[in-house]
Amino acid sequence: MYRATTNGIEVAVDPYYLEEQSDPDDSRYVWGYKIVIANKSPAAVRLTHRYWHITDQNGQVDEVSGPGVVGEIPHLKPGETYEYSSGCPLDTPSGMMFGHYQMETDDGEVFDVAIPAFSLDTPGLTRVLN
Repeated sequence: MYRATTNGIEVAVDPYYLEEQSDPDDSRYVWGYKIVIANKSPAAVRLTHRYWHITDQNGQVDEVSGPGVVGEIPHLKPGETYEYSSGCPLDTPSGMMFGHYQMETDDGEVFDVAIPAFSLDTPGLTRVLN
């Protein structure tokens, strides 16, 4: 599990390889990841946008951004958590991802919350530094 905390908002990521959706013979490798966002701050926050920086083992970068996550704009009161799962396909057997969420408090303060960098490695392969 990978974790980062920004302004009292903790983001935990648990990536996993999806063998049944992957086809190495066709250079298709797919990972899922579960995200848990915990509001440990004294303020209620809304996740308004996401940004992902995805790098495969060849250094090819893909950037993804947009409103909310998985079609939702979650609102977290102090002490609440929000969980979701998503996925990422790559053309190589390893890579890495990191990014940030844009949050807004009920008072209108906007800030970015770090999504920790995490490794995407096909099981059984030697891990490489991407």
